Amino acid sequence: MAVTFSNLHTDSGLKSLNDFLSGKTYVSGDQFTKDDIKVYAAVLEKPGDAFPSVGKWYEVVSSNLAASFPGNAQGVRFSGQASTPEAVPAKPEASAAEDDDDLDLFGDETEEDKKAAEEREAAKKSAKKKESGKSSVLLDVKPWDDETDMKKLEEAVRSVEMPGLLWGASKLVPVGYGIKKLQIMLTIVDDLVSVDSLIEEQLTVEPINEYVQSCDIVAFNKI
Repeated sequence: MAVTFSNLHTDSGLKSLNDFLSGKTYVSGDQFTKDDIKVYAAVLEKPGDAFPSVGKWYEVVSSNLAASFPGNAQGVRFSGQASTPEAVPAKPEASAAEDDDDLDLFGDETEEDKKAAEEREAAKKSAKKKESGKSSVLLDVKPWDDETDMKKLEEAVRSVEMPGLLWGASKLVPVGYGIKKLQIMLTIVDDLVSVDSLIEEQLTVEPINEYVQSCDIVAFNKI
């Protein structure tokens, strides 16, 4: 039977996940599966001490992802372009909520949850658009040098908003000579977002290329 969760970007959602993971290493069974990747993508960052079971599981999943790609990834690299990117479409306010809608409610459903689900369903019907499959992507974002402000680099990356794109957890990884790269997770709706276009038309052009030298696709998994 499928395990169900909701609102993993909130404390209440994390509490439900924490209760479920108590005494467990993985979401499904005793091995690392796509279920772990899917839930990992929905958790925006490693939770604090208030959710110890989620924190332990989060570290295990991070280690599994790193172990899956032990070599020096060549990836897919794109150089910056001189052209100015087109205006970024406004992100629907319910984007994050729609992503969570794919993970069914965990535990009892409140009236507020039911109302939110009904509103999302009505919005989907009015758009008359069938949602395609989703993918979980792990990106390496490299700065120009060791003087690049990595906080501003991450802010610039996360400033890219479009329908079907949800940024997830991130961390800084040492490269060498004092330089660090940003490793960041994202979840995309396949029919709405092209990772190649995201890199070529958003992340490596002005104004973001002031901080970003290049991007590599480290991992790409269907959800």
